[in-house]
Amino acid sequence: MSVQESAFHGFANPVDPTPAELRAWAYQPDSVPLTSMPPDWDLLVSGDRLVMTLFELAMDTRCPARRFALHCLYIYAADGIRTNFRAHPKRRFRKLVDQAERNGDELMRTWAHNSRVLLTRPELFVYREWCEGGLVRENRRL
Repeated sequence: MSVQESAFHGFANPVDPTPAELRAWAYQPDSVPLTSMPPDWDLLVSGDRLVMTLFELAMDTRCPARRFALHCLYIYAADGIRTNFRAHPKRRFRKLVDQAERNGDELMRTWAHNSRVLLTRPELFVYREWCEGGLVRENRRL
């Protein structure tokens, strides 16, 4: 039975979900609506511990919560760049960007492009676009 087929019964601790819980939820996001999650849940899950899971979900064009995962990747990228990679390892960030450019679809290539632009021009950071989902909703290149 795959993650997509198994029933998701909720998070043991929604503030600190496991990668398996996040993956299971992503394929059944209506089982626990985002509106029932803690405030700023997107910011809470957008860290190093879950970034590989978020990246896998964002790369999966069949994942129902793909746009949420992509939104979290925008937060992750902005957080790393704006803290000069004190918040997240630069090497991991670069590997994700490279992989998105090589193997991603248009949404993922746009994320990679925008991340590279912000890396070279951090003054282009706008909270609404990077942390409130603006670039995901608009799917535009900087």
